[in-house]
Amino acid sequence: MAKPTKKITKVSGTAKTVQSDISKVKPLGDRVLVRELKKEGERSVSGIIIPETVGEDRGARKGEVVAVGEGKFDDGILVPMQVRVGDKVLFQWGDKLTIDGEEYEMVSESAILAIIK
Repeated sequence: MAKPTKKITKVSGTAKTVQSDISKVKPLGDRVLVRELKKEGERSVSGIIIPETVGEDRGARKGEVVAVGEGKFDDGILVPMQVRVGDKVLFQWGDKLTIDGEEYEMVSESAILAIIK
């Protein structure tokens, strides 16, 4: 079986080396790999279409959890992650990665504001 290829992707002025097979990416500690959900314009109650760029200055975005780490240690005890693969989340900032042409963000669990049910 051939080893997955690696790509070097230019992101925000730094080179990121990532495996091309997303299932092989395992975040460490309390980190979470999130794929941002691109939304199309939404309609207000009165029918006005609100572009997706409105509200971006707040920094919170919707995404889907693609991979999670084991959790973090607190006084020698492993605190498990609260998010799971497949969860829809509202998150703030992270390190941008491009894997197989798709954009992801590696975020700390503390950068996740909410799980969307």
